[in-house]
Amino acid sequence: MREDERILCLNHYEHGIVINALNNLRNGLIGERRPTDAVDELLLKAIDAPYQKTKRRSQHAAR
Repeated sequence: MREDERILCLNHYEHGIVINALNNLRNGLIGERRPTDAVDELLLKAIDAPYQKTKRRSQHAAR
């Protein structure tokens, strides 16, 4: 069976919010002495996510 992938486009600010939220979740799990494996993997994926270059339209294209 093929796994579906999802692509999520975030700006710098939104990316920071996701990283912060995942880190807070991880810290909470550690405080409760619960496993953090899934959150750790997702946090690393979010941190290492590649940048996508956006196409900027020139001012001349709008004419």
